[in-house]
Amino acid sequence: MDKTRISRIIQEQIRFFSGGETKKISFRIRQLRILKKAVIQNQELILDALRKDLGKPEFEAYMAEIYAIKQEIGFTLRHIRKWARPRNIPTPFTQHLGRGRFQPEPYGVALIIAPWNFPFNLVMVPLVSAVAAGNCAVLKPSEVAPHTSKVVARIISKYFPPEYITVVEGGVKETQLLLEQKFDRIFYTGSPAVGKIIMRAASRNLIPVTLELGGKSPCIIDRNVPLLAAAKRVVWGKFYNAGQACVSVDYVVVHREIKEQFIRIVRDLLSKFFGPDPVHNPDMARIIDEKHFSRLTGYLKSVKNIVIGGQWDKKNLTIAPAVLDHVQWTDPIMKEEIFGPILPVLEYEDLEDVIRRINGMPKPLVLYLYTRNNKVQRQVVERTSSGGVCINDSVVQFLNLNFPFGGIGNSGMGKYHGKAGFDAFTHNKAVFKKSFLIDLFFFRYPPFTKLHRFSRRFF
Repeated sequence: MDKTRISRIIQEQIRFFSGGETKKISFRIRQLRILKKAVIQNQELILDALRKDLGKPEFEAYMAEIYAIKQEIGFTLRHIRKWARPRNIPTPFTQHLGRGRFQPEPYGVALIIAPWNFPFNLVMVPLVSAVAAGNCAVLKPSEVAPHTSKVVARIISKYFPPEYITVVEGGVKETQLLLEQKFDRIFYTGSPAVGKIIMRAASRNLIPVTLELGGKSPCIIDRNVPLLAAAKRVVWGKFYNAGQACVSVDYVVVHREIKEQFIRIVRDLLSKFFGPDPVHNPDMARIIDEKHFSRLTGYLKSVKNIVIGGQWDKKNLTIAPAVLDHVQWTDPIMKEEIFGPILPVLEYEDLEDVIRRINGMPKPLVLYLYTRNNKVQRQVVERTSSGGVCINDSVVQFLNLNFPFGGIGNSGMGKYHGKAGFDAFTHNKAVFKKSFLIDLFFFRYPPFTKLHRFSRRFF
């Protein structure tokens, strides 16, 4: 798609938005119901695309990419009238006989750029929020998941007019052309490296952005936990979607006294979950493409401390869950987000040292902590900085629509899901109205000489 066509699409959406139709709550509700209908009627098409792109098991794909969207739409429909309602602002005495309120209004035309790891969910969930807030939207699905990108384009073009919601497919060139346009809001999910490019481009036109990025999300396991239950939740949280999730556990720091036991339990769990040949197990998703496959197998070739798994099949782009022991904080694998089915295990004895190490790294999207000790919970929550904290489970915080989700620093800016998503695409305009009945503070007008001393004493 060339620059002229992209520019024309944006102009058509600007004109449609200017007509005011999208601001009507009844219109927004109707469009959300259409979107839900579109997802339900095309779910087999969606599941097939996800299987072709990522080899996702059907249950995993349905829960993460279809059910999650239906839940988001249902939650939004239940609350949208309340969210869109103007809210009164307290008025101080100095503004006597005046009233203030926040008037929620849509930004206008929003650009949503989605990643490849959850290629349907992470384009549709932000779209739910954009529609609920009253915006028009241009969607840019990931070209790395081409089958899902085509399905997104097919669904949107069938159910929505292009002047309201449209899809621009393509690669880096198309993304760059989109970023040259003057959108009213940009929502991006992906890597910190690309997030910086998005933010630089947005700054040229002073476009507000929401950046949902990633990072090395640590998992601390205290010695006082029921280890089987903790290990089961860690294994699921790490190897879900073959570890290709921004909320995935990146590495585990286990207390020295239980580390060997933890690894033994993880070995048993992986055997139970994925059998003797996990590389060819249909419940194990595959790596998205050869580039990422080579990056991950490069890690495995460079280390000698693989204690579980790590086999791979280049033809099918599958990697067996791998666990690395005797990992040090300075090892190369601890420098960047892994984003794959490789779990480094570090050990600790002094929690303060772990906190210091984590604080010395870029701020993570999520910090996971397994402990029964309330003092340890307070210590970790209060002494570290991350987008969010999940205690005694993995990944499930992402499913709570009352839980604003987002990062901090290197892991992103802004939040979404539920009300937070609505707010991400909404400008809360402050409106103040004053009565003509009386000018209580008449002495604010010049000349000030006579009342200068009185007014200073009064205030």
